Amino acid sequence: MVDVEIKVENIVSSATLGKKLELPRVAPALENVEYNLEQFPGLVFKLKEPKTAALIFGSGKLVCTGAKCKENSIKAIHITVDKMREIDKDIPEDFEIIIQNIVASANLERTLNLEAVALDLENTEYEPEQFPGLVYRLTDPKIVLLLFGSGKVVCTGAKTFEEAQLGVKKAKERLIETGLIDE
Repeated sequence: MVDVEIKVENIVSSATLGKKLELPRVAPALENVEYNLEQFPGLVFKLKEPKTAALIFGSGKLVCTGAKCKENSIKAIHITVDKMREIDKDIPEDFEIIIQNIVASANLERTLNLEAVALDLENTEYEPEQFPGLVYRLTDPKIVLLLFGSGKVVCTGAKTFEEAQLGVKKAKERLIETGLIDE
């Protein structure tokens, strides 16, 4: 059994409040907020605990980034919405939070010959002049892995920790199967 330890680096989640927001009214009610419509079409609200950033849009959509675990991502959205509700009582109590993307890292603890990997594995892109890593697209789970010559791996596109773990495990198994790394 191939085992690789992965570490979550970032979780992106979103929520739709089902109500338009008046950003000029919301901005002054929040601390640690950046609001400059000429630079970005929403508010950037930074929380210290959990250390995250919530992007708040006039459409009523929120995007939370920076959490290292699902629970903190969800908690950050709830804290943000609760603070906004202090100035806008009409913000619905019920809303759905969706995990959009989990970015994780791993180390295969073996160096990789990326040119050989590009030749032997399907669904890869490798253009070292443009980017030092090899892009490896998996279909099940549907994620993207960036493989580096050092053996480091970045996983993106996972919706759960288990998907990220499975993707890295499958990639390592495939590299062993094709003789690109040894067990």
